[in-house]
Order: sequence, then structure tokens, then C-alpha cells
Amino acid sequence: MSGETTTAAASTISSAGDQESEPSTTPNKPHITWSDSYTKAHVAIQSLASIIPFIPPSLSSSETPAFCLLHDSETAAQISKILRQPDSGSGDNNLCRWLYDTFQSSEPELHLIVLRFLPIVAGVYLSRVNLHKPLAGFEAVLLALYAHETSSRNGQAITVNIPDISHSSIYHETNKVAKNSATELNLAVISPSLEPYGTVRSMKRARIVGVALELYYSKIPQIPVESKLDFCEFCKILSGQYGENDENGDVKKRINLPWELFQPVLRILGHCLMGYKKNEKLKEAAIGACNCLYERALHDLNTKAMLATGSLIKLAKLDLESEDVDYTEIVESNTITL
Repeated sequence: MSGETTTAAASTISSAGDQESEPSTTPNKPHITWSDSYTKAHVAIQSLASIIPFIPPSLSSSETPAFCLLHDSETAAQISKILRQPDSGSGDNNLCRWLYDTFQSSEPELHLIVLRFLPIVAGVYLSRVNLHKPLAGFEAVLLALYAHETSSRNGQAITVNIPDISHSSIYHETNKVAKNSATELNLAVISPSLEPYGTVRSMKRARIVGVALELYYSKIPQIPVESKLDFCEFCKILSGQYGENDENGDVKKRINLPWELFQPVLRILGHCLMGYKKNEKLKEAAIGACNCLYERALHDLNTKAMLATGSLIKLAKLDLESEDVDYTEIVESNTITL
């Protein structure tokens, strides 16, 4: 019995050795790990190839296709051109459908690609609202961004606690008796609570676009500079060209600019002016955008907007002046200044 077992074992080892001596026909493992996000990015690129004239081969062969698509200037230029066409934004527009489907993929990297084109989508959309053109495609994209932000915030408002000397802090103590009521805190609402919307109504349009811009601002460190330059152009559209005519010769109405839309615009401009990665071209464009919005605020006699835009302009000027001043240098002078 033991001899048979030994013989069987020997034959098994022999056959295994024969198999090892034969050349392996198993294909080599791919260098890239086929993760779910990688596959979704490739699917998005393949879908985009049927919409725009040309897709660089480097996008399909890249190990990080979503990142390359986000930063590919040639592809972005083609998408931007289509979004600005007179017939863009309709419900059957393939590019709007692609933006919507791409954002619904739940991949953060693909979300950035859609947000990269938000300034153009919002700018073209708001400039055409009063022309009564079909814009269901643009509205679907904006509603997708709004719904995402509503879900991530659980509909809650964004607030900030403003320091108040009547409440103790790490810097001082007060003799006033502390109350546990949260209403005693000096809270400022940065963004009000959100309600779900299935359609874009005229009374809620500014709110929906404003929330989409809030989402854009939350991801702005990852957004390419070219998109921020597009945003500065978007601000000029918001400022309005009074007396400008459309294609049919009709006078365009000014875009309504309530605070719920104006505030996120100012926050984004603040980043463009004072961001940690300063870009001179972007800074110059942001200053121009601030000046345009300041003129719009003057035209509307909107004191709140005048104060905000004027403050940004002053900050930009102070930043420019500080580049020419060396505060560590000791200036010799015989004059005593009191």
C-alpha cells in the first residue's frame, strides 16, 4: 500500500516537473491595476470621443486617465468651444448629457472634471435664461451638482461662530453668566439650509447656481488654473454689459445677482487673488473681475456688494504693494515721526 502511494506521489511530482519545464502560456499581468475608478474614467473618455473631434492618445494610454483628462488643455478647449456654441445647453445635447452622466459616476476625480467646466456652463446658462432658449441640458448638470451638495450636507446650513467679547474665549474671560442655549452664540449663516429641487424655477435659479459654485469653491485647490480664468470671464458676464444686444437685436436683460449667488462668487475670487499658489495671469484676471463686479454694485446701489468687492480690490492692491516693500530693512533717517 505504501509502495503504491510512493509511486503515485512520484508520478505526480514528475508530471509537475514536466509542466514546469514547458513554456508558460499564461498571459502576463497588466502593469495597471484595473480598479473601478480607472475603468469608469476610461468609459468616460470613450464616450467623450464620440462627442468632440479629437481625443489625444495619451489619455487612453495613461495610468491616471481622469487626472490627465482634467489637466489636458487641448481636450478642455474642445469641450469649452462646444459649450459656448449657440445651440448648446438643450435637453438633447450630447455634451451636457456626458457631463451629467460623468458626475453621476460617484468618482471624485470625475467630479472634478465636471466642475472644471462649471464657470462656462453657469455663465452661458445665466446669459441665455432671458432669451427663452431651451436649456434643459445645462439645468440637468446644475441640478446634479446641487443635489450632490444637498446630500453631502444633509440639507444643513453652513454657519460660523463670530467671536463676541460677551462670551469667554481662549484669550479672555467674562463675568457674564454663561448660558447653555445655542441661540446665545453669535452665529453667521454662510450658506442657508438646502431643499431638494427637481426642476430649476426662476425664483430658485440663483440659489441652485450659487450652491453649485459653493461646491466648486470646496474643490478649488484641485481645479486647474484655466478653469479659474474661465471663472473670471464668468464674473464679467455677471457684471453685465448695459445696452448690449443679442443675435436678434433685442436688448439683453441684466443677470439678476442676489447675495446667494454673489457670495460664493466673491469667495472664489478671493482664492484667485490670494491663493497659496499665486499665478500672475490669474491674479490680473481676478482683479479685472473684481472691478467689473464693483461697477455692477455701484450701478445697482448695492452697498453690501460694494463693500465686499471694494475690500477685495484693496486687498489685491495691498498685496501688490507688499511685494515692493522689505519690512525687515531699517531705513536711516534724521526725521522723527510722531
